[in-house]
Amino acid sequence: MQDERFRPVADALRDGDIDAARLERPERMLLDFVGTITTGAYRVTDEQVQGLRDVGWKDEQIAEAAYDAALFNLFVRLADTFGIEPPAVYEPDGIPKAVTKP
Repeated sequence: MQDERFRPVADALRDGDIDAARLERPERMLLDFVGTITTGAYRVTDEQVQGLRDVGWKDEQIAEAAYDAALFNLFVRLADTFGIEPPAVYEPDGIPKAVTKP
């Protein structure tokens, strides 16, 4: 997403505003799937996975999204446990709103 055409989408996702990103249906469904994994992986259903297949995602892509979600959730939980905040130097516009605590 280096191209400036994607800046509004990148900013919306960076800020945790999925609706503002105006994603196509397949991408939105994949992010909803990842959200389900994040908030309660036990709630992922066969129908949700089949829905991803129906909009064009391959099993390998769905699995990769699940692996990535699980890995990032591990990192976030460890960081939260030890009070680790992301270094602002990695973010030219500051730490994203989506990852800062209220």
